[in-house]
Amino acid sequence: MIKVKICGIKTREAAVEADQNGADFIGFIFYRKSHRYINPFKAAEIARSVKCKKVGVFVDENVGVINGITRLVGLDYVQLHGNEDAKYAAKIHRAPIIKAWRYNDELDMREVNNYPCDIILLDSFVKDRVGGTGKTFDWHKASLETRKLTKPFLIAGGISSKNIREVIDIFRPYGVDLSGSLEINGNKSANKIREFLELVHTR
Repeated sequence: MIKVKICGIKTREAAVEADQNGADFIGFIFYRKSHRYINPFKAAEIARSVKCKKVGVFVDENVGVINGITRLVGLDYVQLHGNEDAKYAAKIHRAPIIKAWRYNDELDMREVNNYPCDIILLDSFVKDRVGGTGKTFDWHKASLETRKLTKPFLIAGGISSKNIREVIDIFRPYGVDLSGSLEINGNKSANKIREFLELVHTR
């Protein structure tokens, strides 16, 4: 069954709703410029309330800070969503790595495969944005490239209840990553989380 990562968790209620309805991962964003940023101490409190895997999202952060937050929150994965190179990734010692790549014509799948990570995430490319755009990309074209991948991969960018079946049919991915489509006025909706997970699990 396809894995589901719900990112941008900021409240215990949203985390518990995701966990109890079968989300495989929840994501905490520790990038201060994001409107979904969460204080690590609050994330640590929320993390204790769930059993699913916890992912911390970082963008070109100091490695010492990442390792410290990983320990504090009890993260199961570290997601690198910036310009972190392989030498940088090698310094992450406390959790497996999810490396995010923004898909465009210049993305080299050989470089993606060679990166020292456990899971690959493909997101939309929007100039001067690192993610969380809510925009899709050319899935059919990208699916030809993903056949070259040698590691499990997640698809992100504009995924919702309306197109999840299409995403699965096109990519046959390890999982999907979504955030904005599960929000109302910038806050996670328990109903939207529950409805999406029910839809995925009844496929």
